Amino acid sequence: MITSGRTTPVVDGLRIEALVRATPASLSAPLRFELERVVRLCQRPHSIAEIGAALRVPIGVARVLVSDLVSAGHVSVGRTDELSTAALERIRDLVRNL
Repeated sequence: MITSGRTTPVVDGLRIEALVRATPASLSAPLRFELERVVRLCQRPHSIAEIGAALRVPIGVARVLVSDLVSAGHVSVGRTDELSTAALERIRDLVRNL
């Protein structure tokens, strides 16, 4: 229901450790439900894995949601080589908890 049955993101190559940041204008965008929650969460950078854990949805669903927001220009996704070891360990632990 959250993704309208879609399982494939429109933006290719979104890795679970990629950092997602909301654009400044995204808070005033007319978004609904989970998309708005992602934008609010990503006022500070969060990985796709962290987004999935925060929303309590599978990683595939989180990827589709982030992909929709990227294509609409509401969030940007950073390169994965920006992550520290501590961040990667935190992501690993969150994925294990799912």
